[in-house]
Amino acid sequence: MTGLNLDGAVVVITGAGSGIGAAMARRFAADGATVVVNDLDPVAAHHVAHEIGGRAFAGDASDADFAERLVAFAWGSLGRLDLFCANAGVPTAGTEAAPAADWDRAWRVNVLAHVHAARAALPRWLERERGRFLVTASAAGLLTMLGSAPYSVTKHAAVGFAEWLRVTYAHRGIVVQALCPQGVRTPMLSGTGPVGEMLLGQDAIGADEVAERVREALTGDRFLILPHPEVAGFYAGRAADPERWLGAMNRLQRKAEQAHPVPRQRTGDGVTS
Repeated sequence: MTGLNLDGAVVVITGAGSGIGAAMARRFAADGATVVVNDLDPVAAHHVAHEIGGRAFAGDASDADFAERLVAFAWGSLGRLDLFCANAGVPTAGTEAAPAADWDRAWRVNVLAHVHAARAALPRWLERERGRFLVTASAAGLLTMLGSAPYSVTKHAAVGFAEWLRVTYAHRGIVVQALCPQGVRTPMLSGTGPVGEMLLGQDAIGADEVAERVREALTGDRFLILPHPEVAGFYAGRAADPERWLGAMNRLQRKAEQAHPVPRQRTGDGVTS
């Protein structure tokens, strides 16, 4: 497998109206790529597209029919698609008791949006025996995220889907990579709640730095893109000694609860838990 030359490449980025997506759009365009900027917010999508000389295509990346139209737009208007960045995501704080609507939204955006994108892009790529798919997951998908059960669980699923794509299609010319940052200074960080801010805020990096790490990774084909290098050590430690790692995370949970007490929840029979 070889790296991707962004000069002249056609790239689709979902969730590119702000944050990491917008930073990647600017970075890739600066290297000569034509970027199709997708975002649920049409104003944000058009603003970034105008700034970088790209194409805006606003809509809901978690909708299967829209994903098909987005890929068809790139092929129909630009003649090909070299890289699809499945970057759209939502931060959802809460425990297992988070509202069902929050769980559903996290599942649709953080997991199914990737599935729909791959389903739309892969047929043409497999026919041509080349293509590149980037999943924006999170370090939460390799480790966990205290205080954010829907986010943590769905980001694990996003990494799992990216892994499945990689092992299934690598020999057919498809490069799949998973972007797994820790704290990034974007609106999503505040969406993880006070516990997320407490744990991640101090070491958070800028979206531009993440985009630069992605650009570097596109020159090769390594699966995990880790803008926070220390995540590799945490991930290895988790695999080597799960009990020790879980114990350390539970101590962090208790520390977080002391700093931000969790309200007692009422069960269906009226008993607090």
